Amino acid sequence: MALFLIRRIGLAIVTLLLLTVIVFALSNVLPQNVGRAILGPFAPQESVDELNQRLGTDKPLAVQYFNQMKGYAVLDFGESYTTREPVTKVIKTTFLNSAKLALLALLITVPLAILGGVVAAIKRGSIWDRLIVTVSLGGSSLPEFVTATFIIVVLGVNFSLFPVLARPPDDADPLTVLWYLAMPILALVIVYFGYIARMARAGVITALEADYTRTAIMKGLPRRVVIRHHVLRNALLPTISVVATQTGYLFGGLLAVELIFNYNGLGRLLVSSAREKDLPVLAAGVLIIGAVYMVANLLADILISILNPRVRLGEDG
Repeated sequence: MALFLIRRIGLAIVTLLLLTVIVFALSNVLPQNVGRAILGPFAPQESVDELNQRLGTDKPLAVQYFNQMKGYAVLDFGESYTTREPVTKVIKTTFLNSAKLALLALLITVPLAILGGVVAAIKRGSIWDRLIVTVSLGGSSLPEFVTATFIIVVLGVNFSLFPVLARPPDDADPLTVLWYLAMPILALVIVYFGYIARMARAGVITALEADYTRTAIMKGLPRRVVIRHHVLRNALLPTISVVATQTGYLFGGLLAVELIFNYNGLGRLLVSSAREKDLPVLAAGVLIIGAVYMVANLLADILISILNPRVRLGEDG
């Protein structure tokens, strides 16, 4: 197990380092004078040179990359070109907001989708199976902005059940926060329910048709015991990988929902940074999203190895 963890963590670190190289290369693919871009075309050349020297953008690319990596190692992402504030301060609030929205959506979606997938597989061919599959396909086929707009029109405008803008007050209690975030959370649940439910359904069907399941049934074990101890343990392994992937995507793919509900999240900040050419904020956001992907997949690998020791034994061997 220790060797398995070391290899997985090492792979995650290497992947993250490659991501820093890609982000740095993309941010320098077009020649530009950063100081001139910040101060404008009419600024004195002396001020531009002074700003480039202070930001370190007048140094060779290799030196710039090395300096950035030293900063990343201590979570120092530099200074925002737009606000002149530390990038960590600029991005902290938006990241926490996106994390709050994504985790609340996951806490609702994952158990609901797994339950739906298991029920659909156990009752394969029934009305419940067809209903769950239809809802799954319909929800995951619609883009987030279509689902979000429909929810706003129905629940926010026509029935006035929830606030249209997902902007809870700073001193709001947890219930008030949930009230403000109810509609964006519902939009995310509808979209991501289908991916996880269909994977859970497919895994359970495969496990029900496996030889070990037939053997357990022939031994006279009750059906609920077979499903709980033999089917679910193996059927949910692919579902865990899907959940990890969706977790990473949620942190970086909330743009449509954040824009429609006017939510101050990370995706919205990255679009604004790209528009304003605020490269330090943009690079930091991409790296944070990449780190979330790495951590989510690492946790998924660990959980899968616990449920199925053959995974780590095969790699260790």
